[in-house]
Amino acid sequence: MKSRTAWALLIAANVLCYGVLSFQRTSQAQQRPSGEPPFANSVEQRAEMVQQLREIKELLREQNALLRSGNLRVVVTLPEKR
Repeated sequence: MKSRTAWALLIAANVLCYGVLSFQRTSQAQQRPSGEPPFANSVEQRAEMVQQLREIKELLREQNALLRSGNLRVVVTLPEKR
């Protein structure tokens, strides 16, 4: 009786594994159309980052100049209650 149960469990496990593996297919997300590279051009990305950093640097200079001048006025308001 034990050997029959073991064989039945083995066959059931094989059928279950086959059923799970039969659902595996390649999807369109895995394929690259027209030979596009998987990542953007690193040189362009680097140039864009350098440009953004220069803009940030210029904004920080402007903000520091305002803070050093002493002509900055801060107004704090509380949000309206609903």
